[in-house]
Amino acid sequence: MDEDAAGRPVAAASLDDQGLVLAWSEGARLMLGHSREETVGRPGAALLARPLPEVAQRSMDLGREWHGEILLRHRSGRPVPVRLRAHPLQGADGTRHWFVTADEPAPRGPSARPAPSTAAAANPSAAPGPAAAAAAAGLLGPLGARALEQLPFPVAVYDGRARLTGANEQMVHLTGMPEEAMLGLRLSEIESRSGVVELERLQEQVLRTGRTLHHRIYDRSPGETRDHAWSVFVFPVKDPDGRVQGGGVLAFDDTEQHWARRRLAVLSEAGTRIGTTLDVTRTAQELADVAVGMFADFVGVDLLEDVCRGEEPQEPQPGGQARFRRVAQQSVLPGCPEAGVPIGDFDSCPPDSPPARALATGRAARYYADDPLILRWALARAERERSIVEYGVHSGMVVPLQARGANLGFAVFLRHRTQEPFDDDDLLLAEEIAARAAVAVDNARRYTRERATAITLQRSMLPHGVPRQSAVQVASRYLPAGPRAGVGGDWFDVIPLSGARVALVVGDVVGHGLHASATMGRLRTAVRTLADVDLPPDELLTHLDDLVVRLDTEEGPEGRGEIEHPVGETGATCLYAVYDPVSRICSLARAGHPLPALVTPDGRFEYLDLPAGPPLGVGGLPFEAVEVELPEGTLLALYTDGLVENAEHDTEQGMQRLREVLSGPHRPLEQTCDTVLKALRPQRPTDDIALLLARTRALDSEHVATWDLPADPAVVADARRLVSRRLAAWELEEAAFTTELVVSELVTNAIRHASPPIQLRLIKDTTLICEVSDASSTAPHLRRARTFDEGGRGLLLVAQLTQRWGTRQTPTGKTIWAEQPLPGT
Repeated sequence: MDEDAAGRPVAAASLDDQGLVLAWSEGARLMLGHSREETVGRPGAALLARPLPEVAQRSMDLGREWHGEILLRHRSGRPVPVRLRAHPLQGADGTRHWFVTADEPAPRGPSARPAPSTAAAANPSAAPGPAAAAAAAGLLGPLGARALEQLPFPVAVYDGRARLTGANEQMVHLTGMPEEAMLGLRLSEIESRSGVVELERLQEQVLRTGRTLHHRIYDRSPGETRDHAWSVFVFPVKDPDGRVQGGGVLAFDDTEQHWARRRLAVLSEAGTRIGTTLDVTRTAQELADVAVGMFADFVGVDLLEDVCRGEEPQEPQPGGQARFRRVAQQSVLPGCPEAGVPIGDFDSCPPDSPPARALATGRAARYYADDPLILRWALARAERERSIVEYGVHSGMVVPLQARGANLGFAVFLRHRTQEPFDDDDLLLAEEIAARAAVAVDNARRYTRERATAITLQRSMLPHGVPRQSAVQVASRYLPAGPRAGVGGDWFDVIPLSGARVALVVGDVVGHGLHASATMGRLRTAVRTLADVDLPPDELLTHLDDLVVRLDTEEGPEGRGEIEHPVGETGATCLYAVYDPVSRICSLARAGHPLPALVTPDGRFEYLDLPAGPPLGVGGLPFEAVEVELPEGTLLALYTDGLVENAEHDTEQGMQRLREVLSGPHRPLEQTCDTVLKALRPQRPTDDIALLLARTRALDSEHVATWDLPADPAVVADARRLVSRRLAAWELEEAAFTTELVVSELVTNAIRHASPPIQLRLIKDTTLICEVSDASSTAPHLRRARTFDEGGRGLLLVAQLTQRWGTRQTPTGKTIWAEQPLPGT
């Protein structure tokens, strides 16, 4: 027990500059009841029963020594008055530490101070050893000699030439040499380890400067089986005149604090390095990388097969074996040769195996290599058994990876190069970093599932092939953004229209994720519906704008959650173009979308000057369409902003690159698509890219026949004859009967119910198209004719005889059309 000269308990402790306890003596435990494990690493202020006096606090803030009486608190809660002395120690790196001693105040009164001889007689066992006592008496005086021997820390005293003159029993035990064998030797002559040589250098510096220095050593003492961390103070011993006469070395076993700091460093490293991506495999690898080298020699991470696919983890059937895939591993040995399961391989865990037990209980466990559970598990796979034997694995831990109540997999930590086995602190550390990694893995899994769902949804809404039409030759590409950005709402479409025309659409919904993909699907469906009505581009965009405003209003706070979003959150851009191969007229309008590019057959490039129009969702603003006549073989390029605007170049630079790629002689469209993407796609795209290329075709007079008809019922028979002769010229006599009936009904309706001028047009394309135009804007409709009605069956007959029919508005009235397949198709 640590006592002073009067036999009272003496407490000693060391604190860092932040007030955390670094060392705690046995006397301190006896005085206050707190064990070393309970105090080291915790604030020393927690031991105060009342705050330090102001003068004490001020002295310590200034780094000055202070002594006086204070009140501490015993572990039981009772106050303990003590006499405290705090001495500042300056480390070699400039940091300040405090060496603190405390004893019970001496009784007041005449009997408070016993005679020296009485004190010595009362404690004869406290007398120092001959060499230590003589050295300390010469340098420190009688009281210093007694303190030297009774300190619970290794202490050695050296003369002015840095040669040992004395050491207490703790230092003798630490060096493993008797005191007599060390007397007169320098540190480097006692020990040759690198840490001791550095201490000798510090000794010489202290003897020159007279300043206390601090140093840390991590080494293994003679006879020890594990390394210790030592906090060493090298201090001067001065005479009454302040001249340095010698020096001393005081060492504190800082091993527990060292490991505590190291564990905190591992946790800090884990928080920084684990979960940097939303990739399941990468996150698992980050867990293995952090643990290896810090406290494990090998780490393997196995995940359930469902988790690797981004799906919800499924628990195995009772008595069944779950399948795990090795997704990550790391080792202190190059190439991870001790891994019993290669990366990508599957492994199963019997119900009585350590991983299965860890997952069933939700608790980590540590094992020795000769544990029966480990032996049975190793025998189940020859590679695992060979690895344990060949590489000398002696200790391991199995830690479950669990997040949000679900098992994701497990991590195996092994030691074979580190001699010390895993202890309970290592187990707690592994559990902590595994818990952080499990949450990151589950986040990555959820993201993987959502992204796959969004991509599947988006691809299901995009065209899976080019619809049958002859107005344009088409090639397209759709590339989703990188994993960090999420799936966007870009889309494109090719929609066959009546009269052999075709609609080309490219759009981009604001944002990414499932909401953007779902909105894209709704807008694409709306565009197709409006296109079937044969609305002009500007009118179609107006209706689409109204729809987006309505969607945004309907999906306000209730549709998106509790946080209210402003109107206009569901925004989009769109470009809609209609091309007529008969007139070679292309009508286009855009809603905030990038300009379309045009390349003429002779290689001349230009961006069509279209009014920008507001983005969809703004509401209340008009759109304007532009008509251009295109030579046959003209290339139209429609795209989303992800093609020309990204982190590698701005929009202007992107449009210039597109100009350079598309200019010049025509190439096959598929090759042109690949060339454009190779030139403009960034290495790490942050936005989706949709590209639609269309090369125009034309229907000449050999495929189109047009007749102007007077508003006279007698002309119906002439119309039938004209159609019959044209079909014969086209070698389509088989279609003559049906076509004559259709022409007869449509022309009769125009004469009876519409206004002149009346025009009949026949188009031979992929289908046979019959059109009758008039000056009335009133659209016909099917109706049920009663038994004795003379009329009302014409359109019903047309609908039954043809593949499809409809009506569209024109600037001068309307056109009723009907399509039928060509004979033999």
